[in-house]
Amino acid sequence: MRALVNKIIPFSAVDGPGNRTSVFLQGCNMNCRYCHNPETRKVCIGCGDCISACPTGALFWTRDKSGQKVGYDPDKCVLCDTCIHVCSHDASPRIQEMTPQEVYDRVARQIPFIRGVTVSGGECTLYPEFLTEFFQICKENGLGTLIDSNGTLDFKEYPKLLTVTDGVMLDIKAFKEDDHRTVTGISNRIVLDNCRYLASLGKLYEVRTVVVPGLFDAEGTVRSTAAMLRPYQKIQPIRYKIIAFRPMGVREEYSGYPVPDSALMESLEKIAKTEGMGTVIVV
Repeated sequence: MRALVNKIIPFSAVDGPGNRTSVFLQGCNMNCRYCHNPETRKVCIGCGDCISACPTGALFWTRDKSGQKVGYDPDKCVLCDTCIHVCSHDASPRIQEMTPQEVYDRVARQIPFIRGVTVSGGECTLYPEFLTEFFQICKENGLGTLIDSNGTLDFKEYPKLLTVTDGVMLDIKAFKEDDHRTVTGISNRIVLDNCRYLASLGKLYEVRTVVVPGLFDAEGTVRSTAAMLRPYQKIQPIRYKIIAFRPMGVREEYSGYPVPDSALMESLEKIAKTEGMGTVIVV
């Protein structure tokens, strides 16, 4: 069993409680206009445009049973991002196919300086069986486990995964279905179902909304999300992270969206608290 790993950040203080190692898997089933990691969205198609552009020779042609593909030597890579800038496919060639044990072996280098692991993407729940096995190894070694997800996996169908998952950090990109289609290209019915289901199990650690003025109804999203989660706070406290859109790292065609001002962010924080969210984080 293998997954496509985009990168592993040894130490992160923003991906859950305490110091954590964050694992980013490749591939996503949404097309968020404001995506801040667009190079994680798709899988490399092997066009080779990045090979000649790489200044250190970290990328090269190789071959396996599936045919010719772009190879990657992390020891030669200086993380200059040239390959990402020249890619016209919203992908990255700096991907490694890894087993759950191989990923854990990388994580284990940080023990005892981390509290747990968080797996993100892309959309990490495209690999539910991989996550289940990886989290099982982490739990056996005393590490906490969090999923950072867009909420499109039907978690009801994966009870074994939830057994070894401490919590889910869930994106509520927009509350109204039409708004969600505008932002991501797909419906959010399964997202809201998952939100309520995970909250009922005490597995919803955090919900997050990125605020992009003019793109969708941010006030309505925050108000409705907080109100929806109010009854579940007695099961397990859920925090709301409200994130201001910033143009750094987004695709060029979507870089012109305005950055929300502090007055808007403060008003959204007040709405979330008024509707019952005990912990609201504005960033």
